[in-house]
Amino acid sequence: MDKFMQAAIEEAKKGLEEGGVPIGSVIVYADKILGRGHNKRVQNGSVVLHGEMDAFENAGRQPAAVYQQCTLYTTLSPCPMCTGAILLYGIPKVVIGENQTFLGSESLLKKEGVEVVVLDNKECKDMMDAFIKNKPEIWNEDIGE
Repeated sequence: MDKFMQAAIEEAKKGLEEGGVPIGSVIVYADKILGRGHNKRVQNGSVVLHGEMDAFENAGRQPAAVYQQCTLYTTLSPCPMCTGAILLYGIPKVVIGENQTFLGSESLLKKEGVEVVVLDNKECKDMMDAFIKNKPEIWNEDIGE
């Protein structure tokens, strides 16, 4: 498995261990992880700390030229909020672990010229399936339902 997707999965597992939603993300620049994060909405009582947003936060302020050469890895298809951040910062490529449990705004990413790669990763899907089954109320809150 790709080492960067594995790092995103490790982030998702951290979130699960902390009692949160198991979604992880890493932002890669020049073959190195620039920022990593996981969903912290439950842990921090946050309305915006999805895995991708946490990875952006942990990457810190970067020039547009840096973000325009990054790849974002995420264990789950990005929601509209995270898609907006990806587009705002000009991330050209997004690698998604799975999009069966939740299909985010992939069509908008593609429409805006972002390369979208879906891995259909079983570990990502199994982790989300189990979480949704065990904590549907937290999951529904996370996706705005």
